[in-house]
Amino acid sequence: MIGRAPVKKPGEGGSPERRKGKSLYFAKKKFCWFCKHQMFYIDFKETNLLRNYIHENGKIISGRSSGTCHYHQKRLTWAIKRARHMGLMPFISR
Repeated sequence: MIGRAPVKKPGEGGSPERRKGKSLYFAKKKFCWFCKHQMFYIDFKETNLLRNYIHENGKIISGRSSGTCHYHQKRLTWAIKRARHMGLMPFISR
């Protein structure tokens, strides 16, 4: 067994040189803005609020990216789709 590298066990991690580029701190936890402000109803007529949760190309931002909880993400999606069908918001933006 001469010339063979030692076998690493699972969970040992990589070499310190390999881990240099990674950050040593945790990302700040995202929170649901609607839960914080105790908003139970998301109105589809508040287009300024809804535009914060849409990409430039018109896609709805996921709850994982925006930090909204599952309950409010469902209502947010419903409000954005309703505003689009009522003509208050565009389906796509150019």
